[in-house]
Amino acid sequence: MNDKYESPLSQRYASEYMLRLFSRDKRTVTWRRLWVALARAEHKLGLPITKEQVAELEAHVEDIDYAVSDEYEHKFRHDVMAHVHAYGDVVSPSTAGIIHLGATSCYVTDNADLIIYREALSYLRGELLTAIKNLAVFADKYKSTPTLGYTHYQPAQLVTVGKRATLWIQDFVSDLEELDFVIENMKFLGCRGTTGTEASFCELFDGDTAKIDEMNRMIAAEFGFEHMFDVCGQTYPRKEDSRILNVLSSIAQSAYRMANDIRLLQHDRQVEEPFEKSQIGSSAMAYKRNPMRCERICSLSRYLIADAQNAAMTASVQWLERTLDDSANRRISMPEGFLCADAVLRLVSNVTDGMNVNEKIVEAEVKKYLPFIATENLMMEGVKRGGNRQELHEIVRECSMAATARMKNGEPCELLSELAKHKEFGMTKEEMEAVLDPSLYVGRCPEQVSAYLGRLAPVISDVSAESADIDI
Repeated sequence: MNDKYESPLSQRYASEYMLRLFSRDKRTVTWRRLWVALARAEHKLGLPITKEQVAELEAHVEDIDYAVSDEYEHKFRHDVMAHVHAYGDVVSPSTAGIIHLGATSCYVTDNADLIIYREALSYLRGELLTAIKNLAVFADKYKSTPTLGYTHYQPAQLVTVGKRATLWIQDFVSDLEELDFVIENMKFLGCRGTTGTEASFCELFDGDTAKIDEMNRMIAAEFGFEHMFDVCGQTYPRKEDSRILNVLSSIAQSAYRMANDIRLLQHDRQVEEPFEKSQIGSSAMAYKRNPMRCERICSLSRYLIADAQNAAMTASVQWLERTLDDSANRRISMPEGFLCADAVLRLVSNVTDGMNVNEKIVEAEVKKYLPFIATENLMMEGVKRGGNRQELHEIVRECSMAATARMKNGEPCELLSELAKHKEFGMTKEEMEAVLDPSLYVGRCPEQVSAYLGRLAPVISDVSAESADIDI
């Protein structure tokens, strides 16, 4: 029986890795590791804490009884103190007495969040690189394949399938650069006291502020942080959450753009997302091949873009040194932002690893519009053969409008046949058709793709050649 609500992000979309990262176990163990690190630093700096007590705390980091901590929380109405007491229950009384010495709740809650967020961002970086690598392989394969370009979703000049993919890649690379900046500039809160003044440690260390600084450096280093916030209140600045969710939103924007393009192209059957042998496209219309993966990317990306607003609003309303109206919001918006970004990138990797180009349909669409696209070249050739540029332009305009009208009526285009009737061009229909080589109209697309992928090579060189096996 399953009679309780489950988040679709955990039930259907996010990876096991990300679910474990934001699990209760991970959070509680990280809190305890922080208490151990604090006790270790205090021992080394001369406070009355023995190395045996530190070792005992370390030995019981994973000895967690949630029934006990839940009972304490029901009694105290305070989650951190509930875990302080639950931790104390599994060690000796003397060791229990030194847990959380000098600290405030945000020492464990905020530092643990920063540790987990940084690990989550690093994991997403790997997923993002996989998506970029997949698209790079796709772009290289189709760098010279002409396809109809669109502006305003109306037929425009030719591009190539690979060149279009580089537009998607460039968006994701921009996200990668932003993500790297966020990871590289993440700072640790440290143990700063109730209002960020470190007053409790001034008391503990008898005013020796150098020891306070060293304590914080030692704890930060134990968790791989080189820098701490210069100043803070009780919490780390909530602008950090805003910066994190903003980069996740940026990834979602890029994913949405790519997936929406694929959905448009799949409507014309030019490009299709992967479709399994036994996959059902519709419960009623058995012939359908709906772009459900790309639709899901767009759906989840919309949620993530909206979710980022939570951090912005929270950062803007922090009162003085601390207010608690951030807590319940952050418990939801931050983990779900990461789970959603994970889900989006898993889908992006899946789609980009198995995207199919129906080259005959792409070619047919090119042929349909190529006579219009070739008219400028035809005019130039007509001038070479003695024609007047302005007169030729007017002939092209009139014939193009007539050809478009015929196409709207379901009739053949016949543009070249009509143009060939005008002696001003001095060309036969066969001579005009000789100009209709699509490769003549893609400009520098192949060269642009090769050059861009060459510059991108160092970025994706550390990505495994084998794509992750992602079951979507």
